[in-house]
Amino acid sequence: MRLGMLRELGLSDGEIKVYGALLDIGQSPLNRIHEKTGIERRNIYDILNKLIERGLVSYVTENRRRLFQLANPGRLVGYVDEKMLDLERTKKDVQTLVPEITKKFNAEKPAIDAELFTSEEGVKAVWEACLDHKKIYFIAAGRYWPIHKPHYFASWMRRRLAKKIPLFNLLRQENVKDFKPYPLEKVRFLPKAFSGHPNVIFLYGDYVANVMLHDQPFAFVIRNKQIAENYKKYFDFLWKQSTAP
Repeated sequence: MRLGMLRELGLSDGEIKVYGALLDIGQSPLNRIHEKTGIERRNIYDILNKLIERGLVSYVTENRRRLFQLANPGRLVGYVDEKMLDLERTKKDVQTLVPEITKKFNAEKPAIDAELFTSEEGVKAVWEACLDHKKIYFIAAGRYWPIHKPHYFASWMRRRLAKKIPLFNLLRQENVKDFKPYPLEKVRFLPKAFSGHPNVIFLYGDYVANVMLHDQPFAFVIRNKQIAENYKKYFDFLWKQSTAP
């Protein structure tokens, strides 16, 4: 049974193991759970208490002995709903805080700075930063992120469209086949000479980001008005040299 997905709800491996044991053996004393899971007794107490707090496990007392059992499995759905409500509240709180942080963040920036991100989460930070600007430009894009991170990209795309941010995309030739533009996207195809490794240049505001989407994703981001303006000139030149869909 695919109980591993319970990690998405924040359950630890130990909690999932105890939950699965109670699912298999039903109402049981602590000793029986210990035998089934092999987890130390003192740890089982802590785990059971956490599961009880989450409303996923209950117990009855019989002959001065506690017997533990799963709560109705429908509680899992309720737990998800509660988590979503908590996330919505947190999201609203963060949204009110972000403008204050952004104001201070921008006020303390030097004329030029650079950042290096060496993970998928770091690359996501670049995508997120794009949404703070009025226009987004890609050079040598290849529809890599939509393929490898479809759920994240779908969320990003919804937020881009909600803000009505246009996307100008210089795609590689390998994307010509079965091509469909996204809403609020203008596209041209680069010459075949630009095909190669999945390295994409992002242009947004005063930022230039070189993003490599490979086995080890990374992004090198530079913020400087003059550099960004020069890259925009490169983009405009390539746009004129490239073919329309």
